[in-house]
Amino acid sequence: MNEAAPYQPPSVWAWKKDGNGGRFAAINRPVAGATHERELPVGRHPLQLYSLATPNGVKVTVLLEELLEAGHAGAEYDAWLVRIDAGEQFGSGFVGINPNSKIPALLDRSGPEPLRVFESGAILLHLAEKFGAFLPAGGAARAECLSWLFWQMGSAPFLGGGFGHFYAYAPEKIEYAIDRYAMEVKRQLDVLDRRLAESPYLAGADYTIADMAVWPWYGTLVKGQLYGAGEFLQVQDYRHVLRWTDAIAQRPAVRRGRIVNRSWGQPASQLLERHAASDFETRTQDKLAEPAGRTPP
Repeated sequence: MNEAAPYQPPSVWAWKKDGNGGRFAAINRPVAGATHERELPVGRHPLQLYSLATPNGVKVTVLLEELLEAGHAGAEYDAWLVRIDAGEQFGSGFVGINPNSKIPALLDRSGPEPLRVFESGAILLHLAEKFGAFLPAGGAARAECLSWLFWQMGSAPFLGGGFGHFYAYAPEKIEYAIDRYAMEVKRQLDVLDRRLAESPYLAGADYTIADMAVWPWYGTLVKGQLYGAGEFLQVQDYRHVLRWTDAIAQRPAVRRGRIVNRSWGQPASQLLERHAASDFETRTQDKLAEPAGRTPP
């Protein structure tokens, strides 16, 4: 058999609408803007979140639940599910809040005029400053917190769009691409492990939005729950990251926040929408699946 000729990029790139774009080919496109008209629902709380429980979405729901746990009643929120595999992020209402068509997106209606905030790091910073919580007021601790927050924003694309795509989602396994991104992800894990060897949390002694940003990506990775790549990346070697990951996972607000807008996994870990604190007890998918008139054990 003749081997296929190596790919040579054409002079001008062209979008192949039905090409081999992999798992997400149906929703990937080279232009921005809405594809259809669709208004977003609005609930009764000041904060309206439109999201999905991917790592970027979990960052925000964890912070909101932490704020409520800490007594900030103004952080009550409605969380609406955005099914990105169905292209709901390209609806006109969502694009009006986030022109980049990525989850999460926040509409803050607590002021005289609604305020849109998009990009997960920007949402974390907005909420932390709004409530004066989980963000050091100044000095070295604040600088460290913001540095690690922006480190995550710059590093995670290598983990998600780079390693995750080529290791788990690409229509064919490309050794060079997987090796390139695996090397970078392991370097990032080493960066984290070295920091957490000298400090309980990323910004120092206190848990901050930096930890909330990094944990859904790298904490999930070192527990072997992201892309099924734990053994491949030898995640057990990063013992300080594992210690930090386990400590954060035990927090009640984290346990709640990680299941909001989750639409996969065990039914008890799926809360498609969140509109009240009681929803965690009454509206997870296992509860909604109970036959009428039956009291759950």
